[in-house]
Amino acid sequence: MMRRRTTLLTSCTALALALGATACGGGPVSAGGGDKALSGQTVTVAGVWSGSEQKNFQKVLDAFTAKTGAKTQFVSTGDNVSTVVGSKIEGGNAPDVVMVPQVGVLQQFAKKGWLKPLSSTAQGTISADYAPVWKKYGSVDGTLYGLYFKAAHKSTVWYSPDALSQAGVKAPKTYDEMLKAGHTVSDSGLAAFAVGGEDGWTLTDWFENVYLSQAGPEKYDALATHKLKWTDPSVVKSLTTLGKLFKDKQLIAGGQKEALNTDFPGSVEKVFGPKPEAGMVYEGDFVAGVAHDQFGRTIGKDANFFPFPAVDGGTAPVVSGGDAAVVLKDGKNAGAGMKLLEYLATPEAAAVWAKAGGFLSPNKKLDLSSYGDDVTRATAKSLVGAGDTVRFDMSDQAPAAFGGTKGTGEWKLLQDFLRDPSDPKGTAEKLESAAAKAYQD
Repeated sequence: MMRRRTTLLTSCTALALALGATACGGGPVSAGGGDKALSGQTVTVAGVWSGSEQKNFQKVLDAFTAKTGAKTQFVSTGDNVSTVVGSKIEGGNAPDVVMVPQVGVLQQFAKKGWLKPLSSTAQGTISADYAPVWKKYGSVDGTLYGLYFKAAHKSTVWYSPDALSQAGVKAPKTYDEMLKAGHTVSDSGLAAFAVGGEDGWTLTDWFENVYLSQAGPEKYDALATHKLKWTDPSVVKSLTTLGKLFKDKQLIAGGQKEALNTDFPGSVEKVFGPKPEAGMVYEGDFVAGVAHDQFGRTIGKDANFFPFPAVDGGTAPVVSGGDAAVVLKDGKNAGAGMKLLEYLATPEAAAVWAKAGGFLSPNKKLDLSSYGDDVTRATAKSLVGAGDTVRFDMSDQAPAAFGGTKGTGEWKLLQDFLRDPSDPKGTAEKLESAAAKAYQD
């Protein structure tokens, strides 16, 4: 998913070892049963993906069909996955599998009793092939419900190499250096940053990277679980830091008003489209998929990234997001749905999308050669290499009413802050008020 929200393994032997399978040339590898064991069944999968992401995920579903005989049907929910899935369950039309883009939504589903715990097969694969942090984010009250199939590295700043070289600047190492480089880019004729403020989630990602680096991981974890209030001085400080960027018309393409009318794909277009307006765009690794698929950019040549830089002497942040596969109890083919989830846990399934592009897997067993370019390989290596130091997107950990709903909560309040960043303390108070209400629910 773009929001928090795009090759088959080279060695047949590696694939056989990873899956415990003997077939590697002709016969299908079972996803938890005999060959074509699921023929005649249809697995319904709901998720936020659309466009190229949906098309690439369909390739994974088609590979599952080729192995098991099960047909698949994908339903795109849009960003409000919680509302859509809830209404389908109430209407007796529950999907079998949901690709959940937020930890908070996964927790909500589990607490409502909607989810099946993962099978022992899936749990074994996750324990062996994933860093423990991914198991933590997929669990509720000690029970594992979610498999993180697609991850995002959300600490990447993407840039046009031409724009930076023409301005005579190099990739910055600190946040202050980044703003200074931005002013140099602006002096050369392009705005520094394109900001997709029409999508509130992009603004939460900006805040989270600044906060993780500036305040540190312990406070980040406390704020993510609302054990620390949003009125804490550390929050006000990070909002102040972010506000310096937001109010600087030299740094933001079109200024605040245009940023609020620019969605995420539009922000990528402002840097990598046919008429560039900015030199850089901050967002996750999935920027590469849009730059390549929609604007024909060669990743590593026409589009590259540098890590989100350290703020105020802190450690450079590694914020991640991801889509977790969960199985609904009320799905008509929940058993087949669990077989799909067992398949998604394998490096083979991840390799299908890795080859297509615009995708990262947290699966340690996925061969990095499966990715199609050096930049994606470097991003994937950074994400997997970060191990348990990765921090999951904070707004994705919150209840959906606060951290994951258009027009309300954190998304709206940070859009208001982008519009007028003059009162960080007042914004922090509004965020605390909204958070207190949502976490109480």
